[in-house]
Amino acid sequence: MMLVFAGTPEVAVPALDALIASGRHEVAAVVTRPDAPGRRGRALVASPVARHAEEAGIEVLKPGRPRDEAFLARLGEIGPDCCPVVAYGALLPRVALDVPVHGWVNLHFSLLPAWRGAAPVQHAVLAGDEITGASTFLIEEGLDSGPVYGTVTEAVRPTDTSGDLLTRLSLAGAGLLAATLDGIEDGTLEAVPQPAEGVSLAPKITVEDARVDWRAPALRVDRVVRSCTPAPGAWTGFRGERLKLVAATLAPAVTGLAPGELSAGKNTVHVGTGSHAVELLWVQAQGKKPMRAADWARGARLAPGERLGDGDVG
Repeated sequence: MMLVFAGTPEVAVPALDALIASGRHEVAAVVTRPDAPGRRGRALVASPVARHAEEAGIEVLKPGRPRDEAFLARLGEIGPDCCPVVAYGALLPRVALDVPVHGWVNLHFSLLPAWRGAAPVQHAVLAGDEITGASTFLIEEGLDSGPVYGTVTEAVRPTDTSGDLLTRLSLAGAGLLAATLDGIEDGTLEAVPQPAEGVSLAPKITVEDARVDWRAPALRVDRVVRSCTPAPGAWTGFRGERLKLVAATLAPAVTGLAPGELSAGKNTVHVGTGSHAVELLWVQAQGKKPMRAADWARGARLAPGERLGDGDVG
């Protein structure tokens, strides 16, 4: 089939690679989000998918909105049989959905109908799911509600961050998407409507969502840190500034610390929660690079009984 691939971040690149290498399909063009400012507002930078497509000699389309007339005209000129989608980042209007004969087929990183929305992997980690996966489905105008072609499952490991889990899902999902398109082309695969029960939503995790509440049990604190790594990054207040929590682990043997209370040893830093302590492994002070928590604590010269989360945050 002739394809127009839609995707933006690094996590979409394995799927694009799988389709380019498939030998069965031609990726005629790629649709991606417009160039965006780099770190700290520097010059505009093309998306990972755009850069990868350009290196492969594939036409790149960067509409400001998918309903832009110039984009729709070019899409019509290409006349794709199907448009696979992985983390494109914009809603597709009906006029665009109607262009390809076989529609737009999305690779979504959850077992639908669970975790419909922008942040399925983060919510799976936050909820403590033991099993998650990826699904391919036909895009409709509803939120991730279209009929499903296929799924793959993936165990959520106890120490997984969202970044760890998403990396594995992007690789497994790439194979699933390629197999789905093969089945659509062969006529051997039909999409099945999602069940009405089991629906859960996964809205974008905000910076405020990523703020750690030390009154919560240690297990909840651990999940917040892992679910928000690498983005948006779990954080807490410390001496009026934000302290990013890069990595932490459960420390069930350490008790007796009040919520947020710090206890620093030579090579360890523990923090009290609503249950037992967690151990901070890596942190990042405001305006600084990530560092080992023990090194940070030595430099901060903690006062007895000093707590994370105390005071205003600038």
